[in-house]
This record gives sequence, structure tokens and C-alpha cells, in this order.
Amino acid sequence: MRKLRHEEIPRLNADDLHKVKRHPITVLVDNVRSLYNVGAIFRTSDAALVEKLVLTGITGTPENHGLQKTALGAQETVPWSYEASALETLRALKRNGYTVAALEITTQPTLTTEMGAKAFPLCLIVGNELTGVQEELLALTDYALEIPLYGAKQSLNVAVAYGIAIFDIVRAYRHSAGLVQ
Repeated sequence: MRKLRHEEIPRLNADDLHKVKRHPITVLVDNVRSLYNVGAIFRTSDAALVEKLVLTGITGTPENHGLQKTALGAQETVPWSYEASALETLRALKRNGYTVAALEITTQPTLTTEMGAKAFPLCLIVGNELTGVQEELLALTDYALEIPLYGAKQSLNVAVAYGIAIFDIVRAYRHSAGLVQ
């Protein structure tokens, strides 16, 4: 075994991304204050081939250097928009047939591994590092997704939690759609 050189790693060319069918997952990133977290979410979203990121509230946008530093160019390969109102954006997605899931600890958790075919297209909400998903958004969700935690801590960094959740969700979608992992 040897480590692959950068040019040997199989990957899509950024110019060819528009030809590829993306996974039917839109991610609403609401009030995430750290540009480094938002940049990491961009980079992970590129790897997971999500259809779009919707940035809302105080969430930083790609013109910020701190975001670019962490995203490493993913801000150029992931479709994104900024919307002032997370609530109005979420209502519009629901009207367009999206199932809504929040990455949040609630009294009615669904494990990230339990998403079925009926859940797609999906809007996944990730919220503020300290306060989580806003109550008004949580009220519109169909699922509250939870990552099992086995240690003493009750939560993960938002970008880390997103990374775990989005790949569980993508695997669930690909399995339900009969796509090769």
C-alpha cells in the first residue's frame, strides 16, 4: 500500500459538476456564526454532492476570507444562496415538496441512519453553535435527526455533526434509490 498522490485521487472535475445529478438534499445553514464552520460545511457539502446550501441569518457567505480558508474552493463548486429569512425559505421548500429535518436533539429523535426513500427531496437544517435550530423552524420539521453519542458530552461541533449526518443521509438516499455506494 502507498498513499495516493494528489493527481492520482479519483475525483470529478469542477467543470463537469454541472453534468452530474446531485443528491436531492438542500441544507439550510441558519445563524452559524463561525466562518470556519461554514467553510467546513461547504467543503463537506461538495464531498457529499448536495444540491444546494441556503445560508440564512448571521451565517457568513463565501466572500469572507475565513470561510474561503476552510472551504478550500468548495464555495465555487457547491450551489448556494443567501436568504434573509430562514422561516420564509423553509416554508417555500415545504411548498415545493421537501421533507424537512433538523439536526437537533429533541424529545422525538430519528437516527440519521433511518432516513427512507419517502424523505427525499430533503431540506436539512443546521443551526447556531450555541442555541441550535430556532424553535420556529423546528415547528415546521418532519424529523429531528440525532446522532448517537456515547460519551459524556451531549453535542458535537456543528460542522462535525453535519459531516456525520450528511453522509448517513446520503447513504440512506443512495440505498433507497438503488445507487451503488
